[in-house]
Amino acid sequence: MTPLHLIPLFFHSFMDSPSTSFVTLPHHALCSIYFVIHTQFPGSLHQEVLQLQLSAKVTLKGFKNGVKGESGASDDELNSDVVSHYSSASEGTSVVEEGTGGEQVDEQTAQEETEDKLKQCIDNLMDKSAKTRLAGLVSLRQAFSSRVLYDFLSERRLTISDCLERCLKKGSGEEQAAAATLFALLCIQLGGGDEAEEGVKMLRPVLTSLLIDNSASIAARQSCARALGMCCYVSAAEDGEDLVKSLALLESVFMSSYPNGEGTLPTPKPGGPGLHCAALQAWALLVTLCPPSKLTVLLDQHLPKLQACLQSNDVNYRIAVGETIALLVELGRDVDEQFEVEDSESLCHCLKSLATDGNKHRAKNDRRKQRSIFREVLHYIENEDFTEETIKFGVESVYIDSWMRRRIYDAFKEIMESGVRHHLQFNSLLRDIFGLGPPIILDTTVKGNKISRFEKHLFNSAAFKARTKLRSKVRDKRADVM
Repeated sequence: MTPLHLIPLFFHSFMDSPSTSFVTLPHHALCSIYFVIHTQFPGSLHQEVLQLQLSAKVTLKGFKNGVKGESGASDDELNSDVVSHYSSASEGTSVVEEGTGGEQVDEQTAQEETEDKLKQCIDNLMDKSAKTRLAGLVSLRQAFSSRVLYDFLSERRLTISDCLERCLKKGSGEEQAAAATLFALLCIQLGGGDEAEEGVKMLRPVLTSLLIDNSASIAARQSCARALGMCCYVSAAEDGEDLVKSLALLESVFMSSYPNGEGTLPTPKPGGPGLHCAALQAWALLVTLCPPSKLTVLLDQHLPKLQACLQSNDVNYRIAVGETIALLVELGRDVDEQFEVEDSESLCHCLKSLATDGNKHRAKNDRRKQRSIFREVLHYIENEDFTEETIKFGVESVYIDSWMRRRIYDAFKEIMESGVRHHLQFNSLLRDIFGLGPPIILDTTVKGNKISRFEKHLFNSAAFKARTKLRSKVRDKRADVM
């Protein structure tokens, strides 16, 4: 039997009579024994050694003067040295025994530090200083956009919603705009469902009053329009009541840009086209949720008016109108394969004019952007051709192959900016919406087994169509309400 095999027998006998002369050993000898025990006998014996150290400490108090005289160390110093030496031994062996243990500790520490910073930002939302509140809103927006924080936020959603409500009611225009955007991000983080609905019901009244307040900041009203559209889309209540209210509210905003009884477009107020653009895009997002019966009504009501708005002097509003027309036509064709646009010749003539616009009094970048968009719209109206776009993230891709899919992606991108790719990779809500399935756990073999681009396209298209059919069932449930 080796000396190492004798160590457990020695300690078991010591535990039976803890008052033996072992306590007179120098503390560095005790440290060495701890190191041997930890490296050679992990597991339950390790617990006994901890108990041994406590027993030795108690016995040391009985021999306080003698031990201090020999070692020159106090009880606290002895205990500290032992724990310190044990910790060093643990760190030295963990790399061999546990592999990534150090990385796990570092990751946990980083997570705790991040949560502490987020808690501080939330506290800043209640500060008396407007500058501090705004800084907190900006920091939280960056964090919500770049990370998935469901567990952290689900426990604090009511607190955050209450803070955002106060910012929307009492803050400046810049603070109100930031608070509205942050609320949309909160709903995305919570993943829809009951938790998101709870927040929407809480903040809908203040978002609504701010949106229709003509004296409020234009930037704040634009953010409220986008937030209402996104939050309603994410929560998607099955009874359809919130959907109907949101559609009507957003219509009341952008319909002020429609031509009057004489067919003349009204003179826009300062900031008006930007507000109309935000409201129209939010409305278009919600239209993708409507049942066929409601879609038919919306097409008859809005398509002719939107065609007239293509003559708007604001390039961004013209582009938003063109994309919305293409979306409505696509949805109309989904409902009825024989669907045709009323006065299609006039519409196509107008689209061709915008697609080849060379008016020198418009900015060069505006002309280029306008021509590109309206060529796509024209090709779709005439031939049902759509220019496919590929969004890559990690080892995956999302294929934007329809106007509906583009409107949904653009809506999330407007709110999340560059963070949308991270959420496509890890956020269950976005992965469900775009038919990506559960988040992929990367493996060293993934890159060697990539599927082809065409196979990815087929998979994504099939998954998105399946999800669209599922949502159509929910739309049918809403049909009676609408």
